[in-house]
Amino acid sequence: MHKSTLEQWSLLQKVVELGSFAKAAEETHRSQSSVSYNLALLQERLGVALLMPEGRRAVLTPAGELLLSQVKPLLKAFEWVETRAATLRNGMRTRLDLVVDSIFPRARLFAILRQFQHCYPQTQVRLTEVLETAPDDAPSYAQADVMVLTRRQDMTGRGEWLMNIDFVCVAHRDHPLSAAQQVSEAMLAAWPQIRIAESDARQTPVAQEAWTFSTIDAAIEAVQYQVGYGWLPQERIAPLLASGQLKALPLNHGARRATPLHLIVKKDLAPLDEQVEMLLQLFKAQ
Repeated sequence: MHKSTLEQWSLLQKVVELGSFAKAAEETHRSQSSVSYNLALLQERLGVALLMPEGRRAVLTPAGELLLSQVKPLLKAFEWVETRAATLRNGMRTRLDLVVDSIFPRARLFAILRQFQHCYPQTQVRLTEVLETAPDDAPSYAQADVMVLTRRQDMTGRGEWLMNIDFVCVAHRDHPLSAAQQVSEAMLAAWPQIRIAESDARQTPVAQEAWTFSTIDAAIEAVQYQVGYGWLPQERIAPLLASGQLKALPLNHGARRATPLHLIVKKDLAPLDEQVEMLLQLFKAQ
């Protein structure tokens, strides 16, 4: 008789990924007491401490890290079996995991999802937005069926070019940089640059002061409140540029940048099922 269950190990993985029992309970649609009880029972039956507090987060002990790393392949294999069974039921999959870089235009994204929902109302799309600086081992990458990322090739599959996203260097209309006839690199260096990056991402050092924000919306607001200037997606700030609230800075060189996005499909999906094919077509059409 086994002392532990896959369900208990799956709960442990959720607690570690999300950092708390409460978030794991919410994600798995359980009560917090149920999550705590199952993990307490798991540790009691194994006779090994798997978790320890670190500030407000629950992290793995060395023993917990070792054991969970050995169980993860089993969890992935079991998840594959369940996903495959769902796909076989009535010949349709019930869920599709989609990861999209947050610079992808929101209006286009929701138009795609609305069309997909109209075609496949019984298939739920689980969307995860990420930043270019998200770590390569992010759990969302491993689970994704389709991804739209800046990288052309991901560890889980190969991609093809989809579109370019234009970035423009901007500041608030009342910011001193906006008053200049021409802006040099030396002038930029005197003011903070607003950057968009994961809070724990390893950033390349920059010579000037940089303020980092973990979402595009927060970065846009920071520029609006004159915290600094920033390179922002042109489509996302189009209304602010049109109203004159934000102004494109007249740089000596390179006032615009283009970032390519690629459409990546999980390499294990072969042949592609009907829903994935449709989603790919919708992205390419947009």
